Amino acid sequence: MRILVTAPYHEKGREELAQLFGEVVYKPWKAHGRGYRPDELIDLLRESQAGALITEHDEVTAAVIHAHPHLKFIGVCRGTPSNVAVDMATQKGIPVFNTPARNAQAVAELFIANIISFLRKARQGVEWLEAGKWGEGAHTAYLQFKGNELAGRHVGMVGFGAVAQTIAQILKTFPCEITYFDPFYVAQDPLFKKQSLEELFRSSDIVAIHLPVTDETRGMIGADLLSLMNPDAIFVNTARAAVVDRDALLDVVENGKIRGAILDVFNHEPPDEKDYQLIKHPNVLATPHIAGATHEVEDHHVAIMNRVLGDYFKREKKDIKQPVNRDNLIITLK
Repeated sequence: MRILVTAPYHEKGREELAQLFGEVVYKPWKAHGRGYRPDELIDLLRESQAGALITEHDEVTAAVIHAHPHLKFIGVCRGTPSNVAVDMATQKGIPVFNTPARNAQAVAELFIANIISFLRKARQGVEWLEAGKWGEGAHTAYLQFKGNELAGRHVGMVGFGAVAQTIAQILKTFPCEITYFDPFYVAQDPLFKKQSLEELFRSSDIVAIHLPVTDETRGMIGADLLSLMNPDAIFVNTARAAVVDRDALLDVVENGKIRGAILDVFNHEPPDEKDYQLIKHPNVLATPHIAGATHEVEDHHVAIMNRVLGDYFKREKKDIKQPVNRDNLIITLK
């Protein structure tokens, strides 16, 4: 079978795919300058005569799938297959594979780095130093930018998937107290305690959002929950902005109802005027949606995707159109 790969895929990964399927046509979206539009992807699949697709940022709409119902599978090198019309793939009997843990380490490292930077007032110290404000007093900066340690903090995780679990494993060594809210998961580690949403927001020093966007989670974090946070608490969102009521978050930040916020995602990207109210607030540490942006993430998604596909073919010994659920790495089609 010939596979069209538009996701970034290193040479060794492509060689493994070739051994598994026979032939790989590599047309990465980065070389194209952007993700392929539906019409471009339809033409590319037709020209390559591919029997399957591995994508990352292309628009795999219902029209694309309708035009190529023969696809044996669609691999999505992302945590969630949000760029793929999964419902249409389901109708056509095409299984969709994704790579949910590909950026867990990357997000975890920036998450922790930003919290420490916030607590230690690192950004303010750098700006002060670069502005040449260090005068005669030898202890001026020591006194002005004295911060807090992360160790001993209570971190509450809203959602306890791959990213949150990776963060939790690191934070427990500081040590930090870790609690979580997740109706679909029960942690095996006795150090991680399950809480209700209300209890988590009320008791945590740091509230961290790790939710996907679904009909159930959109706007889920609103004024009712944010108002429960204590005045010295920090709100962190490296997941999706759509799960948070932006107006409610802006209210608690601007009115000093919480210590501040650490944000990597925004309602509009690039940001609109209200997003910039949050971004420019002195009690907000904002980064431009880069938590998962490491070179290693691409290596991770190649390894995960090849492992899942290899496992499916070699161990199931069945037609690819009969999807299975293995280690939560496959979207099971009903």
